[in-house]
Amino acid sequence: MHLPFHFNELPESEMIEKAAEFYASMDKRRSVRFFSDKPVPKSLIELAIKTAGTAPSGAHGQPWKFVAISTKALKKQIRIAAEKEEFESYNSRMSEEWLQALSPIGTDWQKPFLETVPWIVVCFAEVYGLKNGEKHKNYYVQESVGIACGFFIAALHQMGLATLTHTPSPMKFLNQILDRPANERPYILFPIGYPTTDATVPDLKRKPLAELSVWL
Repeated sequence: MHLPFHFNELPESEMIEKAAEFYASMDKRRSVRFFSDKPVPKSLIELAIKTAGTAPSGAHGQPWKFVAISTKALKKQIRIAAEKEEFESYNSRMSEEWLQALSPIGTDWQKPFLETVPWIVVCFAEVYGLKNGEKHKNYYVQESVGIACGFFIAALHQMGLATLTHTPSPMKFLNQILDRPANERPYILFPIGYPTTDATVPDLKRKPLAELSVWL
């Protein structure tokens, strides 16, 4: 069953203005690693997750689950487990080339922000669905969840919050700590909050349009 699609066509000048404003806003987005413990209303996290839920997905399977954590004890557990994996990665798993690539960002295995932030949201990818205890196939899971996470990041930025795409690998510990089922796989961990007043970010440059695009 299909429904009529009501499309509001805008004047080209308004389209350009809206596009330029959105680009200018998103160009200010940065990954933050210095967070304040200032509280963030649950309603804002709900709206960000609802926005992520508007993303397109393979066969409209919506193969994602956003788990929001504000409990101090759980955040501490996550930090301990994440730092354990990160310590192993930085000291034995990562190649020298990988470590050199990360050096301008200045990261290491320590992740104190995981306890500082008011919220951690973990996006899980549903590798297969479950209906009445029976498995069913989800399509284009990685692509679908990646798009939803992009919407989530954009929503947080537009409402004035900071976040970080944190992926301590492997992340299976998140299933255990958060009691998630076997059909869900951790995709990205998002610390969410306000940056500290003295927060810094790496002096990185984004590729210009000429390096991002090909016109035929």
